[in-house]
Amino acid sequence: MSFSTPSLRSKLPDVGTTIFTVMSAMAQEEGAINLSQGFPDFPLDPKLGDFLMEAFRKGYNQYPPMAGRPGLRQAIAKKIEHLYGTKFDPESEITITAGGTEALFNAFASILSAGDEAILFAPAYDSYDPVIRLMGAKPRYAYLRAPDFRPDWSEVESLINSNTRLIVINTPHNPTGSVLELEDMAELQRICHEHGLLVVSDEVYEHLIYDHKRHHSVLADEALRSISIAIFSFGKTYHATGWKVGYAVAPEPLTTEFRKIHQFNTFAVNHPAQYALEAYMRDGDHWNDLNILYQRKRDKFTAGISNPMFEILPCRGTYFQSLRYHETIEMGDREMAKLLTRKFKIASIPLSAFYPNGEDDHLLRFCFAKEDATLEEAVERLNSIRL
Repeated sequence: MSFSTPSLRSKLPDVGTTIFTVMSAMAQEEGAINLSQGFPDFPLDPKLGDFLMEAFRKGYNQYPPMAGRPGLRQAIAKKIEHLYGTKFDPESEITITAGGTEALFNAFASILSAGDEAILFAPAYDSYDPVIRLMGAKPRYAYLRAPDFRPDWSEVESLINSNTRLIVINTPHNPTGSVLELEDMAELQRICHEHGLLVVSDEVYEHLIYDHKRHHSVLADEALRSISIAIFSFGKTYHATGWKVGYAVAPEPLTTEFRKIHQFNTFAVNHPAQYALEAYMRDGDHWNDLNILYQRKRDKFTAGISNPMFEILPCRGTYFQSLRYHETIEMGDREMAKLLTRKFKIASIPLSAFYPNGEDDHLLRFCFAKEDATLEEAVERLNSIRL
């Protein structure tokens, strides 16, 4: 007896393997320096590892509470009050998630229904668009333009219609390294309140901000925090991206809906890691000097680049630096990224991967969250390129 295989209708027929996976795999195959995917190549603080082992020894190896360890949520609430001057109830307004990606999924799923629209800024982190479409909603794009990648709020407002439900912001911004200024937050507040919109604010790089700039969080604005879900990442803050632990902060009505999704998505998050993070936060403000560390790495990377084929664009936050290669080179950014990986043994991410239409402005994104020796070798290889 033979059986036919049932047909499967893809919900994301146009989505393949992410560019991050593709370029990291190519870097490994080619023995290239991997400045593509955003992760540090230096170790985390041994003290954080000691706390993780302590959690194991003490038996914190079973499910934690669905919303996260109470002590960790209390430590987060204390940090928010210290940084942004606002109080959130750790019991009803803070949720521990399996990284920022799960938090984004839950946020979109809890807010959007079929037929809704969400406004994104392109270039946009690649998980936003497909999750929004999985909800039956439609992404609409306002465009950030090089070299400063600042929002055009009149363009944003022109996209709003009766179906618009949400604006998604990301500051500091991946992939461009731009940051929203105070006047941007004022415009966001005005538009959202005039049109009755909610906000999902991706702030996973909150501590990675440079040149005396400040991070302007939706949590610091009384009007915005009442309509926003803000998302953060311990992985980005403590160099532990593989732990996949983040958190979401939102007023109670939004958190209630958020947790309905969370409990059926992951339910609970790695208990030993939560214990370690809680202990580490109580040990001190270990995020205080991150901007100094990463600004030094950014400056080391950019100061060494002397190849005239590259233009160095401003980077005011994140650990990503964009380089524009010369406009006379007749090669798309995806082909250029592959060529640099295969021939010159240095991997990057083409910025066209972050645009819905594949817009190509000859821009490549490089991660500088690396050991100094790695950055020095990367600079040497970039300077050796002749096309």
